[in-house]
Amino acid sequence: MTTQNEHEIPGATPEAQAEAAASATATEISDAAASREAELEAELTKIKDQLLRAVAETENVRRRLEQQAEERGKYAVAGFAKDMLQVADNLRRALDSMPAEARESDAAARTLVEGVELTERGMLSALERYGIKRIEALGQRFDPHLHQAMMEVEDPSQPSGMVVLEMQAGYVIAERLLRPAMVGVSKGGPKLAANTDSGVDTTA
Repeated sequence: MTTQNEHEIPGATPEAQAEAAASATATEISDAAASREAELEAELTKIKDQLLRAVAETENVRRRLEQQAEERGKYAVAGFAKDMLQVADNLRRALDSMPAEARESDAAARTLVEGVELTERGMLSALERYGIKRIEALGQRFDPHLHQAMMEVEDPSQPSGMVVLEMQAGYVIAERLLRPAMVGVSKGGPKLAANTDSGVDTTA
């Protein structure tokens, strides 16, 4: 800080000397206050920036947790659903094993088939309520995201790469593959254009 002697004016009266010293002191105080104000403003700006970053990070964490909770809710039944698909497979096998002649000629067999069909429809309807849907495979172009090729079938009448046989139904849960359809794929006919992305999540 500047001393009073530095502000003495040669030949000036004591009153003038005192006024000059007071003026210099006021200037120094003003400069110090302005410097401190600038420091405080810089510190405040830094704190605001840190606060905004913290708020943004908190919001990102909240969104991630909400998304994870939604994912858990959507796919929580996946393990149970896979077990239920085996029951659906057995119902379908039971229906396929019943000869058409027996259905027509035997009233008891027809009643049994109708009961099994009703049970199958009820199970598939219950699965759909939880976002589990059967994949349409027969007559569709082979899609490695949805189908698992088990064999090739020689059929010049069909374009190559078409699903002509379904050995086991496939299912999706929401947008995620639950189980691929096991299929037979045609060969020998004209080639198909390259398949496009199915949009199904196959990371599960």
